[in-house]
Amino acid sequence: MVEKKHVIVGVSGGVDSAVAACVLIEQGCRVTGLNIKVLDHSDDSLQLEKSPLITSDLPAYRFPVFSLNLSGSFRREIIGYFQQDYLAGRTPNPCMVCNKLIKWHGLLKGTDLLLGDYVATGHYARIDCRKSRYRLLKGADRQKDQSYFLWMLTSEELSRTVFPVGGFTKQEVRELARRFGVRSAEKKESQEICFVPDNNYREFLKSSLPDLSEKLKGGEIVDVEGKIIGRHAGYPFYTIGQRKGLGVSSPEPLYVNRLDAEKNRIHVGSRTALQCRKLIAGGMNWPGTTCPDLPARAAARIRYRDTEEACTIAPAGENRVEVVFDKPKQSVTPGQAVVFYLQDEVIGGGIIEEATPESALGEQ
Repeated sequence: MVEKKHVIVGVSGGVDSAVAACVLIEQGCRVTGLNIKVLDHSDDSLQLEKSPLITSDLPAYRFPVFSLNLSGSFRREIIGYFQQDYLAGRTPNPCMVCNKLIKWHGLLKGTDLLLGDYVATGHYARIDCRKSRYRLLKGADRQKDQSYFLWMLTSEELSRTVFPVGGFTKQEVRELARRFGVRSAEKKESQEICFVPDNNYREFLKSSLPDLSEKLKGGEIVDVEGKIIGRHAGYPFYTIGQRKGLGVSSPEPLYVNRLDAEKNRIHVGSRTALQCRKLIAGGMNWPGTTCPDLPARAAARIRYRDTEEACTIAPAGENRVEVVFDKPKQSVTPGQAVVFYLQDEVIGGGIIEEATPESALGEQ
């Protein structure tokens, strides 16, 4: 129970975090807002600064807001990771990693500095505690559920976190925002990566990594038989499952099914070549518990909007697992996360390292 506790709310200017703060105030909590700066040109600062953000937008409730600058860490750990993953032929998920390395790191640091009891955000997820075990659960609004992005959180972090809007639908949150007088109540949600202008990651890579295009353009595009059928503009500018913009002619549609960074090569094939039943994931985290006894059964997503599919999880080395799906998944992408569920609970997750096409399994 967080009633009458001091809660540090991560605020961004959006409707969800503003409503989260107001809900906590109505529950009798003392609320302090914390805005984590990530796009300043300066380095990190452990000094909290007073910020006008949010309070001026909340006529019903006023509370102090501070800012904490983690821009240096963000450049190194998020933007750097983003660039390096694309250079390695993977497709990164910066928002997922930022939640762990920047947001929760900053919120917990701010909570210590402000002598707070809990941290809170506007994420659509829930937490419960059974027998001293904190569990990460899906949000009540299945269309907005953000538990997929939070699988990296540990039991310790969950024990210090609350999600005030996780039990509401988005429509209910907007209605609450109007009741609270939140001026951003009708604000459209951003689907963009905060540091990528116009959500154009290709142009961002070109501008942030000089000469990248010149170094990599002209690599081979090969078909399933290994025949060279074209040349590409640089493998980091392509993603698994991509069909348009390949610049090759074929009697049937072709899709990118593998990126070979070492050989600067793109592999393409039919849509069926994208089907995958088995993958290897590493960097495992098991929120709220230790690694379960493996092999184990679960349902899994391989991307945020993915449909869950039943699977078997088996050990595959230190902090790595092999995942075999009951039915093939489409466009399994290294660099993205596979997240495991038992009904509403997130039991674990990891970063996809490699995928085995369905056709390759048939040959074994």
